[in-house]
This record gives sequence, structure tokens and C-alpha cells, in this order.
Amino acid sequence: MAGDYVLEGSSEPARFEKILKVFIILAGLCLAGELVWLLGVSPFRQFTRIDISGYDGIAREEILAIAGLNDSSSFFTTDKKAVEDALEGVSSLASARVFKSFPGRLRIVLEARRPLAYSLAGIDGRTVPVLFDSEGVIFEVGGKVLSTMLPVISGLVIEGPVPGMRLPPAFVPFLKELEKIENTSPELLSAVSEFKIFRKPFDGFDLVMYPVHRKIKVRLSELNEDILRYALLMVDVLSSGDNVIDTIDFRSGIASYYNQSNNQSPDPKEASSEQ
Repeated sequence: MAGDYVLEGSSEPARFEKILKVFIILAGLCLAGELVWLLGVSPFRQFTRIDISGYDGIAREEILAIAGLNDSSSFFTTDKKAVEDALEGVSSLASARVFKSFPGRLRIVLEARRPLAYSLAGIDGRTVPVLFDSEGVIFEVGGKVLSTMLPVISGLVIEGPVPGMRLPPAFVPFLKELEKIENTSPELLSAVSEFKIFRKPFDGFDLVMYPVHRKIKVRLSELNEDILRYALLMVDVLSSGDNVIDTIDFRSGIASYYNQSNNQSPDPKEASSEQ
């Protein structure tokens, strides 16, 4: 009797082991199927979501076309670097960053070029504005200058301007200084209507600055915030006098001014001590 009791009781663990094995096998099959879906199927399916932010000057459809994205684009078939390079080839964009999220999301963050100043160029007998940024990249030709706060830079020779063209590298340090002033003291730039470039015979260039509300011109050999602030201060001081002053010259490091009297030669006079 005892032996029969032991044999009958041993069938319960065996049945549990079978159920456990079946469960493990089913769980393994489900896990394998999930892995196959996640790693072998989903990454090759089209993106379920594509987000574009940072710039709305270009239609979404056009951005996708430039980036080479279509209905079949997926996580594994999309080259992140290639998309960024394609978008950064657009003249109005300063940068493009692409983020892929496994398994089916793509995020594109765009940064537009900021207009720093504009110049005028001739196209087919017309004079049109040409906008460029601090890198000297021309990104708009013939459009409307929306901001009256942008200074005009004259004296540049721009032949056949097209978006994407760059100004000569020699002007980039000057543009970088303009950008610094714009970021730290925009009120200074708002007091200037124009910077005119005069090339030197062999190398470099001088600047002539035209204040907004004064008729006095200022000649400069370089530009930074301190020089601009001091030059505008001198313009205000000398404008309040009785002398008819045409030009203040800062190129020697000592401010001198010229009295303009009809067609007579300018008479240089010292206006201040060395800066």
C-alpha cells in the first residue's frame, strides 16, 4: 500500500514540469517573435513619425524631398549624416541636426541663417538687396529687407549674386565683430545706417561709418564695440558745436576731424587724445 501511494503522488511534479516546459517554450517563441519584429522588421518599416522644428521658411514636403526622405524611409535605411549634409546645403539654413529614435521616429532640428547686414548688387539692370550672415554667406537675393535695423554695407563688389555665394574671407572678421556688437549692444548698431568699405591699395580695407541721425562721417581702420561706442560719442559731442564738421578720422588711434567748407580741402584738427 505504501509503495502504491508513493507512485501516485509522484505524478503531480511531473505534470507541473510539463506545464512549465510548455510555458517556457511558448514564452521563448513569443520573445523570439518580438525580437524578430523589433530587430528584423520594425527598423525596416517606414518611419511612423517625422518631426521637423526650428524653421518654417520651407514647406515640410520640400524639406523631406531635399533630405531624400520618402514613404519607404526607415530607421536602418536612413543615413543621418547624409540627411544633415543635404539640408545644410540649403543657403537659408545655418545648420541641420537629425536624431533617429529606435525603431521608427525621426526628428529634424533646423537653424536658419540670421541676417546680419545687407548690400546692394546689380542684376539685369536692377539694383537689389543681398542679405548675408556673419559667415559672409549670401542667402537671399532680391528679396525684401524686412528689418530696417539692419545696417547696409556698401563698397562691396558682388557680381552675379546667387544664394549660397560667399563674400571674400577678408571681410569675415569684420562681420564677426558686427555680430558680437549686435549680440551685446544692439543699440549701437541701430545708431548706424551704413558702413562703407574702402579697399587699401595692397591689402585690407578701411571703413567709413554713417550715423543715422548725424551728417558726420567716421573713418575707421577696424571695428569693435569700444571703438564704435567712442566714435558715436564723439559724433554726438562734435555735432553740438558750431563748426560744420564733415568727417572724424579714427584710423591713427587719435581722433581728428575735418571741417568741410564748400569745395575747400578738409582741414584736419585733433578732436581728442589717444583712445
